[in-house]
Amino acid sequence: MADATDDTLRIAVLIGSTRDGRFGPVVADWIAGHIAEREDMEADLIDLVDTPLPTVLPAFGRPPSDEVVSLLGAVTPRLAGADAFVIVTPEYNHSFPASLKNAIDWHNEQWHAKPVGFVSYGGIAGGLRAVEQLRVVLAELHAVTIRNTVSFHNYGEVFGADGKPSDPASDVAAKAMLDQLTWWGQALRTARQARPYAV
Repeated sequence: MADATDDTLRIAVLIGSTRDGRFGPVVADWIAGHIAEREDMEADLIDLVDTPLPTVLPAFGRPPSDEVVSLLGAVTPRLAGADAFVIVTPEYNHSFPASLKNAIDWHNEQWHAKPVGFVSYGGIAGGLRAVEQLRVVLAELHAVTIRNTVSFHNYGEVFGADGKPSDPASDVAAKAMLDQLTWWGQALRTARQARPYAV
């Protein structure tokens, strides 16, 4: 992630799907483009295909092995350094991908008192059932989820060859979600600086 000014929010954009042929990178590039157009944010795109994490967690209370620590090193510092998050997720069987849950479960304090926005995609439901389940999981990790979401229903019919959705309402929804993420990101960063968050 590039150096930012004191006022710039660092946004970790997490691509949740690792499936072959996935559409997630197209959606993530689109929302990262919206972030790049803003002066109050900068994006750090975290692709779980490029930064694979182990699927076997250490025994409760035991530290991870050196090999696992090395793998986590590609993700953990970036989540820790983020002021806020945007999770890009599809919907698998009325829920979110196991790869995303694994990435969430490997971390804890990195999520504390930070806001999370969602961009989802899927069939008729547009991935919204995945988002609703993620809200419950992230609440357990003391994160604050943004009310507004961006969702793409029947996403294969929505995006053009240029990697952008054809409906301008999508851009309006992205701006609304990012505006809310900015408000919460700035407010919570100021609060964490004034008084460290305690669990």
